[in-house]
Amino acid sequence: MRIGPWDSARGPTAGRVLAVLSAVPALVLAGWLLAGFTLLMLGWFRPLAALPLGLLVAALLCRYGLRRLPETVEATAGQTAAVVAVALGSAVFNTVFGSEQLIVRRDPATYAQYAVWLAEHGSLPIPYQEAAFGGPDPALRFGSMGFYDFSGAVVPQFMPGPPMIQALGHWLGGLGGLLLVPPLLGALAVLVFSGLVARFVGARWAPLAALVFAVSLPILYTSRTTFSEIPSLIMLFGGLVLIHDARARLRSGVMGLGYLPPVPSGERPGLVRAAQAYGAVAGADLAGLVFGLAVLVRIDGLRDILPVLAYAGLLIAMRRVGGRQEGRLGLPLLCGLAVGTGIGLAAAYFLSRPYLTYLGGSVRPLLAICGAVLLLTLAAAALAPVLAPLLRRAVRLRWLPEVAAGLVVLVVAVFVARPWLQTVIRIPVTPEDALNAAFIQRTQTDNGLAPDPTRLYYEESLYWVIWYLGIPAVALATMAAALLTRRLVRRRGFGWLLPLAVIGWTTFATLLLPSITPDHPWASRRLVPVVIPGLVLLSVWGLRWVRDKARRLGYGRAVQRGLVVTGVLLLLVPPVVTSAGVAFTPVERGERAAVEAMCAALPANASALIVERVTGDRLTQVVRGTCGVPTARVFYREGMDIPIPADVDRLVGHIRAAGRVPVLLAVRADQLAPYGEPVQVMKLRARQDERSLVDPPNGTWSMAVDAWMTVPPAS
Repeated sequence: MRIGPWDSARGPTAGRVLAVLSAVPALVLAGWLLAGFTLLMLGWFRPLAALPLGLLVAALLCRYGLRRLPETVEATAGQTAAVVAVALGSAVFNTVFGSEQLIVRRDPATYAQYAVWLAEHGSLPIPYQEAAFGGPDPALRFGSMGFYDFSGAVVPQFMPGPPMIQALGHWLGGLGGLLLVPPLLGALAVLVFSGLVARFVGARWAPLAALVFAVSLPILYTSRTTFSEIPSLIMLFGGLVLIHDARARLRSGVMGLGYLPPVPSGERPGLVRAAQAYGAVAGADLAGLVFGLAVLVRIDGLRDILPVLAYAGLLIAMRRVGGRQEGRLGLPLLCGLAVGTGIGLAAAYFLSRPYLTYLGGSVRPLLAICGAVLLLTLAAAALAPVLAPLLRRAVRLRWLPEVAAGLVVLVVAVFVARPWLQTVIRIPVTPEDALNAAFIQRTQTDNGLAPDPTRLYYEESLYWVIWYLGIPAVALATMAAALLTRRLVRRRGFGWLLPLAVIGWTTFATLLLPSITPDHPWASRRLVPVVIPGLVLLSVWGLRWVRDKARRLGYGRAVQRGLVVTGVLLLLVPPVVTSAGVAFTPVERGERAAVEAMCAALPANASALIVERVTGDRLTQVVRGTCGVPTARVFYREGMDIPIPADVDRLVGHIRAAGRVPVLLAVRADQLAPYGEPVQVMKLRARQDERSLVDPPNGTWSMAVDAWMTVPPAS
């Protein structure tokens, strides 16, 4: 008799090992985020407090989420070992070819500098440190790219979840440790995704799915530097793993904190039912919490978890109408979701408010949609006894399953035809829109395209997926989604409802409106949290269905194996071919050494003034956070890249009067020549991402970053 994740006589089973390995990452990250958010709100996010508390909370979540887990995965030792091998290979490969994005040019460096500040200071917001500049002055500016000047302090862009995770690496190994966190998270994502495939398709298909997932370019790209998409993937797919296991508990005699063997009918039925419900309730509660904490990682998580909200309402309605056991999971799932989402929204309001304001045009409608879905969910649950007979009559319509499946195919067909039906444009309205339009126009010139700064290229979004996964994967995934939808309408395969809803809804919303600058591989990150893993999951299920269909039609094993081998090649070769163009060329290497050399060149007791626009955007927070030097930009008028010399001279005098050493920084020596003898403190020559608009990326571009310093002589 098995009494938990282990066989009492022979030790751990391979299936249970895979089940546990694929559930642990989401639970550990949830525990760390819960502890870290609490401490950050208190201003105590320091190693001595965060490490023991984070480990304690993570251990508790794992204890209640994993102990006495029923048999949710049936796997051989070879299948489990293959999945682990793919995860380890992912970690090693992405470490070897990893990026070092520390100079603020795009989002990864913003996350990295955010993490450095949290690791070094443990509190938000970032203070001006005006005393280091001799007090307030109208020419001082403290904000920079990725770091807002807001209400008398500097507030980092983005949600605090990823930087809290990355700060752990900085505590353990400085900048080098921080840069190792993304490959580790990428490996954990492979485990989580593989565990979901093993649960819904079968463990024999998990290694294939893991490999297709791991070699796809968007996953490689976001596993090499400090993006938010991989942690978001872990939370969303980890939540699907946990809710699957919660449903499995209801079908077993296992409770959350112990084991009760099945008993004959009439003997202790109440105790057995209570045991079953207890473990399932705990699992559903944790699943909801993990889903909700996805909002703490990315504000877009609000959109991704909308199907979970509706699903929880459906479970409540099922409990009210038919008394189905699965209905017991509805309320705990909803409660966990509310707690996790509430934490994420609190973090957005209190720690990322200017970012929330910047995204107001998209966040406000999203919040309205969330409110509407919540109201409709509650209303549907309340009216379930009235609505149930109507729904039962509707699902008995013979043509409804075929129509539902046809709609899935139709939606994909519309996305295929979209480039011939629509050209997505945006007329610049805000200053940010104008900057994006100018960037797109420069990129069009670099790509040899006709300049049109209003183009967004969103009509090509399905073809982005085809670039990275291939036509066979998209075709198999479409077929699988249609077949599974038909089964669900026929009231079969209820376990697929939530995964299919999350994948379908988020894929549709992402392809319809990617909301990202459309150069690649940059734009591919939008596909990472749900679209790429979701379509790989469906395509592997579709391949299994083809194999099973051949068997049902009477074809022999040779034909079945031939179909599987062909399917494996069709799924694996296209992403490998696309990824090969850039997978072996690391980008932005050398930034760590360049930043450390610049920091070492700064004099002791310095106060840094950045007197030029480009350096101000790139290095303000780097000097302030990584180098630990109070830093400000000097105001310059619109249309200019340098400030008025009189402002610089005045601020230099104020710094000296405060007993500190004034340091001026700029991108060129001639910009500093009027103030002293310039010295070059950074000369970085590296590779950067290609910026491809209409083709998959197949190379990298050169990149140069220079910085000069001078210490004005005392007059």
